[in-house]
Amino acid sequence: MTNKIKGPSSIKTYREAINDALRQEMRRDPRVIILGEEVSGGAGCEGQDDAYGGVFGVTKGLMPEFGRERVIDTPISESAIIGAAAGAANNGLRPVAELMFFDFIGVCFDQIFNQAAKFRYMFGGKSRTPMVIRGTVGAGWRAGAQHSSMLHPVVTHIPGLKVVMPSNAYDAKGLLIQAIRDDDPVLFLEHKIMYDLACEVPDEAYAIPFGEAAFPREGTDVTIVAISNMVTRAIQAADELAKEGISCDVIDPRTVSPLDEESILESVAVTGRLVIVDEANERCSLAADISSIVAEKGFSSLRAPIRKVTAPHTPVPFSPVLEDAYVPSVERIIRAVKDVLGA
Repeated sequence: MTNKIKGPSSIKTYREAINDALRQEMRRDPRVIILGEEVSGGAGCEGQDDAYGGVFGVTKGLMPEFGRERVIDTPISESAIIGAAAGAANNGLRPVAELMFFDFIGVCFDQIFNQAAKFRYMFGGKSRTPMVIRGTVGAGWRAGAQHSSMLHPVVTHIPGLKVVMPSNAYDAKGLLIQAIRDDDPVLFLEHKIMYDLACEVPDEAYAIPFGEAAFPREGTDVTIVAISNMVTRAIQAADELAKEGISCDVIDPRTVSPLDEESILESVAVTGRLVIVDEANERCSLAADISSIVAEKGFSSLRAPIRKVTAPHTPVPFSPVLEDAYVPSVERIIRAVKDVLGA
């Protein structure tokens, strides 16, 4: 599946595409609100109003247009932010809550997995919880272990949650619009390294359905499934391998819950070989989950053992040299592809 752009478009960064989605949905639906730490900034202080837009500047400019009643600065309390969002969603609003770093999920985990994820089930399907939780993930920003984890496997495990991980600006806008319009809790995970990456993005609003993978590269020799920022590296690896005559089918699931199992299995049926690239630690990762799905449902198609390219089972190092070594590299992906071809 490739991006088909019709109508006016422009080059937007990942950050700008998310801001665009928020702005357009807030204009379309007055029930959409934003809440989080420093999402507007400047309240009660001298100097520039709307000074922050969050730590990464994603919500910059929204408060002057929509006001502080819809772009709400909160105390530094993740449990309060997510608890308020869950309550607001159950009472007719469509909140978009920001966790400055998704590593802080531990502070508000009860509100997510034991409340919001279960409301529809606890109330016999009569309750809707149309809330989005935006959070940054991933290493490479020199932010230390407490701000650099990939915790998507934790929330993917929980029934009742949808988990979205866009790898480019086009997908970020379309998937966030879909998330805001969805009637269930959605975890929208943004890799902080990608905020300045840019591509062509339609100016008009559009929604990308959940559970439909994208295919940034198509090939017949090896299937590479990559998650979030690893999609960029998988594409780079596939382009390098193509120079040697090795054809890779690169799959970007875009959402890990729901997961487009069918596309992965169909690709493996053609290539017979699978490499999964996931920045999360290997144990209980998406790489491990996808491996088990293919081993169970597509074993007869495999012509070589499945290879996983992941981070080691350690916290993210603070040392820049070690942090760079920690994150799966293009070189490691290339070696894994050649290993499965050699096998």
